[in-house]
Amino acid sequence: MEKKTARLTLLIDPHKKKAFEELCALQDLTPSQVVRKLIREYLSEHGVDYPTQQDKKQP
Repeated sequence: MEKKTARLTLLIDPHKKKAFEELCALQDLTPSQVVRKLIREYLSEHGVDYPTQQDKKQP
């Protein structure tokens, strides 16, 4: 996992935010965990490398 963090601020419809937070809670995940996963998947899908990316070849 990354050693340093940066804040990402975004605007979202309050109803979507509430639904998202409730779904995350049902899955025992934090919204931050889900957003980080979505970002990793999006970067991977588009073939974007970044310094803290884990080497997928390691066991």
